[in-house]
Amino acid sequence: MKHLRAAAAVMASGALLFTGAVTSAQAAPAGPHHHQAKGAPLKALAARSHLLFGTAVNMDALAEDSTYRKITAREFNSVTAENVMKWETLQPQRGVYDFSAGDDLVDFARANGQGVRGHTLLWHNQLPGWLTSGVADGSISKDELRQILREHITTVAKHYKGKIYQWDVVNEVFEEDGSYRQSLWYQQLGPSYIADAFRWARQADPHAKLYVNDYNVEGVNAKSTAYYNLVKDLRAQGVRVDGFGIQGHLSTQYGFPGDIPQNLERFADLGVESSFTEVDVRGVMPMDEAKLSRQADYFSGMLDACLNQRKCTSFTIWGFADQYSWVPGVFSGEGSANIYDESYAPKPSYWAVRQELAEGRN
Repeated sequence: MKHLRAAAAVMASGALLFTGAVTSAQAAPAGPHHHQAKGAPLKALAARSHLLFGTAVNMDALAEDSTYRKITAREFNSVTAENVMKWETLQPQRGVYDFSAGDDLVDFARANGQGVRGHTLLWHNQLPGWLTSGVADGSISKDELRQILREHITTVAKHYKGKIYQWDVVNEVFEEDGSYRQSLWYQQLGPSYIADAFRWARQADPHAKLYVNDYNVEGVNAKSTAYYNLVKDLRAQGVRVDGFGIQGHLSTQYGFPGDIPQNLERFADLGVESSFTEVDVRGVMPMDEAKLSRQADYFSGMLDACLNQRKCTSFTIWGFADQYSWVPGVFSGEGSANIYDESYAPKPSYWAVRQELAEGRN
């Protein structure tokens, strides 16, 4: 395995913490408009290791912010719709689909030689009101709900057939202790909805890679073990599951999960791929040099683990510019989670990612 900054590691809070791998002296100087980093773009460095290096895309920013659009096209060879492929956007009224924004992203990706990750066919959040209210008031029965789910997955996957290289089929189905999330889907349909979703997605698009996806599953813990057992059981039943999606939402105030390599290896041993799907590293504001250095180490640590696992096929940052980050709206007092600041200056985390990609796989 590559270095993984082992020489700089210390143990804290039962997890591996990295210290000072990217210092201010090592970080390249960046003025407020220094968004065109010299040298090959990140996607070109990633391609040398046969890695798709991606970003989630804010479609409003893509349409309205020319610098955002240029960086998205220049630096990444994979894109994920941040929101516009979720159910409430695609089917805001029952049986009425709006693929326009998702299609715009696919067109942008095609024009720039990028792959597209699909996110997400099934989730408990961002569902349309007609669905949640219908289940709540009993006007949508359990049998009808199952048919609605099948119709949605089939319609969406068929619409994007041949245009999506990976789908997050089921997203966030377990609690932290490894028990099933008591979502609308689980309460109404039981755990069989997960296998059904994979079967329907496979029928609709036989060539896309189909993934489970969740947060807080970077290392070996109760939640990631629940996914390990789920994937193992599904594949034993003949249900094809291609990959394990690790979101990678970390915070500098907590320890780094040092057992990521072991976690990736056990999924590889099952015969499935892995991908980092939503990576960002938030910090308690205001950020200072020490926090930015730790943030860089965390980005570097996740990417290093991916590059050293033969079956880790893609690494996606959940947005790259701080002004468009979801973090401040969800985590009070936290922010600065991405690799570019609000003026598009590359942060130490950008240079750490760049160094890892330049070193490549072993």
